[in-house]
Amino acid sequence: MDFLVLGPLEVRWDARRDTVPGRLRRILLGVLLARANQSVPADVLVDVLWGERPEERARQRLHLHVHRLRAVLGDPERLSHGPEGYRLRVVPGELDAERFESLVAEGLEVAGGDPRRAVDVLREALGLWRDVPFADLDIPLLTDWAHELAERRLVACEALFGAEVACGRSAAVAGELATLVREHPLRERLHGLLMIALYRSGQPGAALAAYRAARETLVAELGLEPGPELRELEARMLAGEPVEVGGEGQAREPAPAQLPGDVTGFVGRDAELAELDGLLAREDTSGVVISAVAGTAGVGKTALALRWAHRVRERFPDGQLYVDLRGYGPDQPVTPLDALAGFLRALGLEGAAIPQDEAERAARFRTLLDGRRMLVVLDNAHSVTQVRPLLPGSPTCFALVTSRDALAGLVARDGAHRLNLDRLPLPDARALLHEALGERAAVDPAATDALIERCARLPLALRITAELARSQPARTLPDLVEELADQQGTLDLLDADGDPYTAVRAVFSWSYQRLDPAVARAFRLLGVHPGHDVDAHAVAAMAGAGPRETRRALDALLRAHLVDQIGGSRYQPHDLLRAYAAELAADTDGPVEREAALGRLLEYYLATASAAMDVVVPQEAYRRPKTAALAEGRAPLLTTHDHAMRWLDAERANLLEATQHGDEAYTIAVAQTIWRYLDISGHSLEMVALCTQELRAAETLGDPLAEAHARLHLGTAMSRVMDDKASIDHLRRALDAYERAGDPTLQVAVRNNLGILHGRNGELAEAARQFELALELNGPDGPWPSRRAGLLNLGKCLRGLGRYEEALHHLEGALRLCADNGDRVNESNTHNGIAELCRLLDKHDEARDHAHRALTLARETGFRGAESDALRLLGAACLAQGDHEQAVRHQDEALELARALGETELLAECLNELAATHAAAGDPTRALALYDEALTVATEAGHRKALADSHANAAAVHAELGEHEAARDHWRQALDGYEALDLPQADEMRRRLAGA
Repeated sequence: MDFLVLGPLEVRWDARRDTVPGRLRRILLGVLLARANQSVPADVLVDVLWGERPEERARQRLHLHVHRLRAVLGDPERLSHGPEGYRLRVVPGELDAERFESLVAEGLEVAGGDPRRAVDVLREALGLWRDVPFADLDIPLLTDWAHELAERRLVACEALFGAEVACGRSAAVAGELATLVREHPLRERLHGLLMIALYRSGQPGAALAAYRAARETLVAELGLEPGPELRELEARMLAGEPVEVGGEGQAREPAPAQLPGDVTGFVGRDAELAELDGLLAREDTSGVVISAVAGTAGVGKTALALRWAHRVRERFPDGQLYVDLRGYGPDQPVTPLDALAGFLRALGLEGAAIPQDEAERAARFRTLLDGRRMLVVLDNAHSVTQVRPLLPGSPTCFALVTSRDALAGLVARDGAHRLNLDRLPLPDARALLHEALGERAAVDPAATDALIERCARLPLALRITAELARSQPARTLPDLVEELADQQGTLDLLDADGDPYTAVRAVFSWSYQRLDPAVARAFRLLGVHPGHDVDAHAVAAMAGAGPRETRRALDALLRAHLVDQIGGSRYQPHDLLRAYAAELAADTDGPVEREAALGRLLEYYLATASAAMDVVVPQEAYRRPKTAALAEGRAPLLTTHDHAMRWLDAERANLLEATQHGDEAYTIAVAQTIWRYLDISGHSLEMVALCTQELRAAETLGDPLAEAHARLHLGTAMSRVMDDKASIDHLRRALDAYERAGDPTLQVAVRNNLGILHGRNGELAEAARQFELALELNGPDGPWPSRRAGLLNLGKCLRGLGRYEEALHHLEGALRLCADNGDRVNESNTHNGIAELCRLLDKHDEARDHAHRALTLARETGFRGAESDALRLLGAACLAQGDHEQAVRHQDEALELARALGETELLAECLNELAATHAAAGDPTRALALYDEALTVATEAGHRKALADSHANAAAVHAELGEHEAARDHWRQALDGYEALDLPQADEMRRRLAGA
């Protein structure tokens, strides 16, 4: 059986398809499908079918319509009735909307790497649509679902046509795109795709006309100029430059879309929403518009902010940023430093490209937002100092802040508009309960009003109360009011600040006491958990139960509004609820039981992290501490690299927080397990913090070997944040300890790291010595990853020393080890090393082949540093073969990647390479500007060889221009640098100076 909602509502059996007769039956089936496999209370169905004033015999008529719908379905078991209401069973794959969502998700996932596959999948998804869903059923719940499906259909269309263009079918899809643009004139993405399709099908005039039409529409309808992507497209077209999907000749990072889901069951607040709309329409501002929504806990600040943000998100085509600052509750507040790091990552920065200083991060954040139309939502702020560094500086942006604090300083100094959110007005509170309870709220208006006041007119408390009332249909509202009043007199206020509106604790207690014991225990465990959000496996570990029964408990908590679901599979209680759960755990569960639950959680995190790392970097398993494997089904499935990385990304904050609750041995075990993940993922600051904690723990235990491990990890971490002095100190002290312990394997790791640091500083002879010692210690029978690292590093080092034949021998040995052991990440790096060597030997065809192979592997494995290096080398090969245009294109892309990654050595190399290409193409002015930037980067980062190279290259351009004094000055500085490093390039500099 199939249920079809993407058009007129139909039910299909094999070849037979039936339209459901009767409007009320179609509404009934639609609502049950919208909540498939969930119990829908009879009160809700009555309210949906007959409104707030149902007929006297509405329940009997509901039973009749259910009976007739069962007859249509032909299977009485399909539509069952229980204590919680009616439930329609839908098997996966039976609902066309579910199949559509699954296909769209698959198409979006493969679009970047396999556009042909994306076209097939997205065409299949869109082929499921027959017409507008629920067009004849004007029911809010179904209308909202239809709007969500329609928005997803537009996203699928945009992805489809982007993939079609990427496959070279621009002319074929231009007509379809033009039709979509007419239907949705405010979607800039569609306008951009139409422009690209026309331009790439040989119609530049039509493409520019499409831009002018888009601009006229946006200005007329919104009073806004087109966004930067459309403007960039027009500029490239006017210049006759190539364009790709994304508008820049290269793929763009998707615009951040960080808003949580819109709030369901939102009621009232029309005046506040209009006030925010008025701020957005204001034309008399010269700075960023800031609105501070302030009010007491549970009053609905976040709900208001999210409802408005979703209403206006199309007005911010460059993206929406969101952060929960955790200003109130049991968790530590998010620092501006951490919040800025998250925003900068969302805006495309990675690793060391993110500054360490808070002021520098804030400045970089404002720079990236300059000129963009972006919405920034700062939720649950504690103070002005927490908010101020996160404010954009551009008048094209809008910042929306929510807080329990009045944030007076933000109003006085930053010109924020304060919107004080009071408790719900009585009519809106009544509307909320009428929507939730239907006729029960109308039968006894006095009891309803008393219930509203007992809940302090707080939306959160009212929703919890309504859910509890729905779960007990036989209980009258006056009885519930009396019970709440009794408890309110005996329970303390949840907050100790005298706020009269925090009597919500009584409502929490009232809801909690009706829970099944297993569900109640799961709720208390959420108060024991030390992190912020959690998945079912972690709660199951704390409970000592299986994930399946734990999910059932969490689903019950979701229905009771005692926890929120975020990201599809993670759970997070409201901060007040978390505090209440912690109090209950302290009162109900003894310290021994709480400690046992926490111990099981810590054991679960360590074991699962170890399993994930075995998938991510299996070649280093021998260096990680051994952990007890979890029983089958007790841990998430981590069979692929992507699964493992997603779990580590989701649990990173919890893993780091767990080290604050275990003993020193636990801290050491976590650090030794996940330090490599933090390294390869670019989380350098977290890596420094964790490894510092690991070192303190080892020193406390007096364990010299654990201390050496910590110094090895910390040395690597400090090198990532460019503190080479501290890095070398830690590595040398680790080496001393390993030598005393007689452990050659770990001595090899330290010497490889020391060699890399010396090489980065231009001390190639010392670097080569360290790599040779590492290879000697490892021997031919030692761990192959250590041998591969030594061969690769030594090969690159010998290349720099001009010993090309030896270098090639070592690099080819590293390549064989990578190929034999499936090490595709380092295989790309090795191909780059050989490509550079072939280039120096004037074997440009071979250099190009190796660089192409490196680029393919780097993109397949997500190794962005190797990708940048491969593009740089491809550009150099193109230049050597006289293709200046292709050389510039590759090297521009390489430079942008290097900037995003923040790897200064790579950045200096890319700047030098691009400068040389512009010089060869006859643009010395551009070349000298790039050499100047390379000199600045190399000087600030202390890369002495890159600095000498930049001076030598700049000297050649000045000499070509006849600027001999400037050339001599650069040659002298290059000579000083090469001589200090004892490099063979010094001889060439002496000849240049003698000739000059």
